[in-house]
Amino acid sequence: MHVRYQGSDSALVVPFGDLATIQAGFERAYRQRFAFLMQGKALVVEAVSVEAVIAGDAPQEETLVLHPAREVPRRATVRVYTEGTNGEDGWHDAALVVREDLRPGDEIEGPAIIAEKNATTVVEPGWRARLSALDHLELQRTVPRAQRFAAGTQADPVLLEVFNNLFMNIAEQMGLQLQNTAYSVNIKERLDFSCAIFSAEGELIANAPHMPVHLGSMGESIQTVIRENAGRMKAGDVYVLNDPYHGGTHLPDVTVITPVFLEDPARPTFYVGSRGHHADIGGTTPGSMPPFSTRIEEEGVQINNFKLVHGNGLLGDDAGGTLQEAEMLALLAGQRPELSGACPYPSRNPQQNLADLKAQIAANEKGVQELRKMADQFGLPVVQAYMRHVQDNAEEAVRRAISHLAGRLKNGQFTLPLDNGAQICVAVQIDAASRSAVIDFTGTSPQQTNNFNAPRAVCMAAVLYVFRTLVADDIPLNAGCLKPLKVIIPAGCMLNPNPPASVVAGNVETSTCITNALLGALGVMAGSQPTMNNFTFGNERHQYYETISGGSGAGGEFDAHGQLVGGFHGTSVVQTHMTNSRLTDPEILEFRFPVRLESYEIRSGSGGAGRWHGGDGGVRRVRFLEAMTASILSNGRVHPAFGMAGGRTGAPGVNRVVRTDGRVETLQHIGQADMQPGDVFEIHTPGGGGFGSAD
Repeated sequence: MHVRYQGSDSALVVPFGDLATIQAGFERAYRQRFAFLMQGKALVVEAVSVEAVIAGDAPQEETLVLHPAREVPRRATVRVYTEGTNGEDGWHDAALVVREDLRPGDEIEGPAIIAEKNATTVVEPGWRARLSALDHLELQRTVPRAQRFAAGTQADPVLLEVFNNLFMNIAEQMGLQLQNTAYSVNIKERLDFSCAIFSAEGELIANAPHMPVHLGSMGESIQTVIRENAGRMKAGDVYVLNDPYHGGTHLPDVTVITPVFLEDPARPTFYVGSRGHHADIGGTTPGSMPPFSTRIEEEGVQINNFKLVHGNGLLGDDAGGTLQEAEMLALLAGQRPELSGACPYPSRNPQQNLADLKAQIAANEKGVQELRKMADQFGLPVVQAYMRHVQDNAEEAVRRAISHLAGRLKNGQFTLPLDNGAQICVAVQIDAASRSAVIDFTGTSPQQTNNFNAPRAVCMAAVLYVFRTLVADDIPLNAGCLKPLKVIIPAGCMLNPNPPASVVAGNVETSTCITNALLGALGVMAGSQPTMNNFTFGNERHQYYETISGGSGAGGEFDAHGQLVGGFHGTSVVQTHMTNSRLTDPEILEFRFPVRLESYEIRSGSGGAGRWHGGDGGVRRVRFLEAMTASILSNGRVHPAFGMAGGRTGAPGVNRVVRTDGRVETLQHIGQADMQPGDVFEIHTPGGGGFGSAD
């Protein structure tokens, strides 16, 4: 039976039976995936599937007569090194038995070795071998396996690498769960989401290789939930927020946070979080990326510390909760001002938001289950110890990178202009003795009246990302990377604004510019496209958002003494730095939305020249088949990607609309257009800067 809740899209397959059996099977499967039940919701049988199994052409095996138990003949007694029944390794006396001496019904207790012409079977202590009526040798455990933890709490280099990958793998499994259960194209196809694991203090431990701008800033969201709910959290609770002034980035990025309780029902042991960019969260334009917003309420619904699932307080497999569906839908519709503040522009599709929120809850539940398995396997003290060790290892890796950097750089600074007249200033001071660095953004433009302000969490995410890129070791991005760094972000500047400043472009455009400015100050890489080319379109029925690839910058390679020993070319038409999403497949884009992807091609020659040339941008043309509003929120149309060490700048980007009558309308770096059937929106993305003189 393929069963789902009425009004949902997730059908689960359960065994056929009477109504009680079907309902119990569905609720068990649904709770295992989503960690909550939707009380009062009707169940719908979407389909019934029947599997028929018919006889194959395999030959029938002869069934032999089972003989009474007897003392099995042994040829000899030999010594074998194996695990004992109590889990200890050591030497044991084992019976050597020849298979041809056995008859059906014989049983051999371990330890024993059964030899035959083409195989040798070792029966360990606590196991029994039996020859069946089909002449099959069957092994059965007779003594429960002793639980033991091979790892200690002291850092071991091999286990450190194991735990690095284990933590990252859990985050990757969370991401796959989110992708598989999400509804919107934005999350399911473009993969505009991130998943990560956090300590009991809200520090980032490990992440999957998702969106750097999400991962470096999500810790502040976790710490907001910890601060606002101290002493009140219980197993099964799930929280949601997107408020940029409480750890969020911009309003479309909605974060779902689940406390993980393993031993103490009064205190979470870990937290898991998933952040997804929702296709629409309200605002003045469909897609919630309004180019002309000046206040945060014009960008959509603000959510701060809303309890999405009320947990039952039980630990382990009995944990669960109740989804606050009606309350969440009311909040998204702007009907809960006491929770979301003034909301003149609510979400256009709350049901789609809710479907993606359920997928984020399911992703978090996957993380909870995998952390529980890890603690069962290694022991909770060991897991907690290695959570500290992976952070310490990341800290040491960044300190080594700073020491390497000190060979050619003591003080670096860079000023990067934005198309709207603002600028980002950064100075990096290296202290070789303490292997630390000070990153100072003093001189950056004050808080803007436009929406290019970036919350402080976004700036910290950019710093974390850049210094992680300096590390050659394969380590997870985590809070340890920030410990050797002191970051100064003046209050009231565009990188640390005060509410109610609008911030929708800060997460995407400004974060990209911060990254380029930092890499410029460090002198390691020319500018990549200084934009994500945020393209949105929609109406009351459809809303879509995408970021569009451009050229990455070329860069240099340096030895331990700071001497240039090589370099690399930029890459053409690639997502760079703070974004890591992909574009929706053309077939899915055209199936779900009334548009046609007219063409998408490399913008040849747009990369900056140099000894190592910058990557080329792209040209994307989308034809509209229905009247919609289209918006572009970008940068790099006036100031292109910078070159370095004698390399040339990349070509700036271009935004324009080609009407059906042939008229061409050029838009600025931010713009909006009413598209009619047949009109084409063209986006020419910037190329990356070159590195080194071509002469």
